[in-house]
Amino acid sequence: MLNRFSQARQQLAALTRSNYGTLRGWVRHMLAQLELLAGRVDAHIALPAEPVHRLVFVCLGNINRSAFAEWVARGQGARVCSLGLSTTTGAPAFPTAQHTAGYFGLDLGQHQATDFSDYRYQPGDLLLAMEIRHVKQLQARGIPAQAIVLLGAWSRPRRLHLHDPATLSDAYFFSCFTLIHSAVLNLCAELRVRGSASMQP
Repeated sequence: MLNRFSQARQQLAALTRSNYGTLRGWVRHMLAQLELLAGRVDAHIALPAEPVHRLVFVCLGNINRSAFAEWVARGQGARVCSLGLSTTTGAPAFPTAQHTAGYFGLDLGQHQATDFSDYRYQPGDLLLAMEIRHVKQLQARGIPAQAIVLLGAWSRPRRLHLHDPATLSDAYFFSCFTLIHSAVLNLCAELRVRGSASMQP
């Protein structure tokens, strides 16, 4: 019985690591679900009524999640950039991010991070955050609330909290990038149907 319990714990831990990164990642995912159920993120899970002219992907370091999202969107013909809330402008994509992007036919070798301090908001920018706390940080830094959405609202399955894969397993990098990839494709498809100026003809 103890052996079976131990095996079950190990399997659960492995599933958590590969799908959510860490236990903290799973907890933040569940907290995000509660925020959704409470209606506190409704304003950030749908495209705004205002026209979108440029997609701006946001994470912490701009070397993993938002970097990958930017290059997926570029492949869809989008007007796009990305930034990090706390990074060094010019930093390259993380080696595991570059390796994982290759599975999706993308090369992040030319990516250079942009710190928020080097970004200038323009009307028509749609900032796509990876986590609810990023939404709050962007608002605190003066970005209009209506210009910020959660990228994971477009992923399949929906994942409002896209946990940072930095220093985590290759398996989670792939899971995270798979979610981001689906989210960007679905987002771009919706914008294209709307005739958005963010999607180049």
